[in-house]
Amino acid sequence: MTDNLERREFAVAVCSQAGELAARYFADRDALVVDRKGAQDWVSEADRNVETFIRDRIAEAWPEDGIVGEEHGRKSGTSGFDWVIDPIDGTTNFVNGIPAWTVVLAGVSGGRTQVGVIHDPNVDETYVALRGGGATLNDAPMRVAAGVALNSGTVAVGYSNRIEARHVLPIVADLIARGAMFHRNASGALSLAYVAAGRLLGYVEEHMNAWDCLAGQLMIAEAGGCIEDQDADTMIRQGGRVIAGTPDVFDTLREIAERVWAD
Repeated sequence: MTDNLERREFAVAVCSQAGELAARYFADRDALVVDRKGAQDWVSEADRNVETFIRDRIAEAWPEDGIVGEEHGRKSGTSGFDWVIDPIDGTTNFVNGIPAWTVVLAGVSGGRTQVGVIHDPNVDETYVALRGGGATLNDAPMRVAAGVALNSGTVAVGYSNRIEARHVLPIVADLIARGAMFHRNASGALSLAYVAAGRLLGYVEEHMNAWDCLAGQLMIAEAGGCIEDQDADTMIRQGGRVIAGTPDVFDTLREIAERVWAD
């Protein structure tokens, strides 16, 4: 537990520093080199360089830990602890000047996410979770919304080119039919953090990569919400579905999603 506490403090500090670096690129977007990875899937030199910065800090502080990042290859470790990095979650927003992107860092051991940090430099918000140690937003305790029905709140619905549109539209339609609002801000990590902070009631996406979701899922669980029980190492290898929400709406969200995805 002591090592995880130290890793949490390290993760908060390095995400803050990485956020400052990313923000400098964001302020000078006209000079940014951007490449296309696929349909509506972008990567910039900021993504690559911010990830390299985080990797270098990890290698200095925790040289025996493994590293998995969105933009660079996997580095195996010997400690049994792996860091999972998304240097800029919300790259499409980033390259288009929309201030809805984050720096994400999760720590995994024994198939479980132990530490999660999501740092939003645009509004100076840092979401943090430690397994068994709760969740915070800017050092204040964080809790999911309580006693709010679907028809009184908003649910985020994720979408990417890895899934079919026909598996998204019926979920949105069902939420609307139940009186809920739907939300998508093109940063899955930030949306998950919003669930943990009580701003959204839940999040649904058929497939997410580990670097996008592990930190946020831990935050929701530690903030009193519900997530599906998944093996973090399996998520690192192949990604998977994400259904998360408050205790009031989680079962309904899972029912909606499973009915659509079973098609």
